[in-house]
Amino acid sequence: MPKTVSVIPGDGIGPEVTREALETLETLGLDLRFDVLDHVNADTYLRTGVSLSDEDFERVKANDAVLFGAIGDPRVTTSDYGRGVLLRLRFDLDLFVNHRPATLLHEDLSPLRDERTRAIDCVIVRENTEGLYTDIGGVLRGDTEHETAMDVDVSTYMGVSRIMEYAYSIARRGVCMVDKSNAVRHGGRVWQRAFKEAAARNPGIRSTHLYVDAAAMRFVSDPSEFDVIVTNNSYGDILSDLAAMLAGGLGNAASANINPVTGFGLYEPVHGSAPDIAGQGIGNPFGAILSSALMLEHLGWPHEADALRRAVGTAIALGQVTPDLGGSLGTKEAGEAVRSALAAG
Repeated sequence: MPKTVSVIPGDGIGPEVTREALETLETLGLDLRFDVLDHVNADTYLRTGVSLSDEDFERVKANDAVLFGAIGDPRVTTSDYGRGVLLRLRFDLDLFVNHRPATLLHEDLSPLRDERTRAIDCVIVRENTEGLYTDIGGVLRGDTEHETAMDVDVSTYMGVSRIMEYAYSIARRGVCMVDKSNAVRHGGRVWQRAFKEAAARNPGIRSTHLYVDAAAMRFVSDPSEFDVIVTNNSYGDILSDLAAMLAGGLGNAASANINPVTGFGLYEPVHGSAPDIAGQGIGNPFGAILSSALMLEHLGWPHEADALRRAVGTAIALGQVTPDLGGSLGTKEAGEAVRSALAAG
């Protein structure tokens, strides 16, 4: 049965890198259909004030997955637009897992001097629908010298338990739970309780715990020790970007926002819209292509997903890369390099 993927290219370099991902997917000859929503962007928001219409949301919901480009435009000065598209999809589709792999594709990309610690190969599992990003809070006496702002960090036992379950389900060697329960006591208690229960259910998997500041230091000293890290929304946001840089940069970083129960997922490169280089044709398409590989894996094509990853690795090894990775290729040429490697097997 064919799978239908909603495609939202978005803003900035989003359309450029998404185009390369789609062309690469098409060469695989899979039973995939693409439903392109290229009107969901900042231009539409600035013209209508609507980020993602209810009609478009239902259109996305009816399909099997979303391949997302990037969102963000310097002409938009509030967070309403971004929240109305990306966070609405994450929250309303209950995509409670943010799955961020970080794998060093070539040793030359690592910023670490010690070659013994370069081989990062881990997944950051970030709780995606709670924490500080729920928009619960408010402002008292705004725009005065007494302005007081409050953002509420939400942790539910159900939400934390299910993200723990996912983390253990994908672990190969171990799970490290990261929190700040020594300072953030109430939410920390929920995370500690759920972690201990999950560890007890999975005695064959090594279970460890680090406070977030210690985890950041350990990432820099030896990222190769990590397999799966599970943490909350804000800590996961920060640690996954750190992991991406240790694996070669944000341009190569892929992510999946998934609901393991329904099977629905939203797949996006991590690099953002990069308005400073938008339209120049030099954006790195590897993050979008690797995000499409994650999508294929979850849709039931693991061998094709691996082939895409190997092809990206080959292009990097040959130096067929964009300027952010030290090369001279444009977006399209880098995409063609991946497709050539894919064709060569």
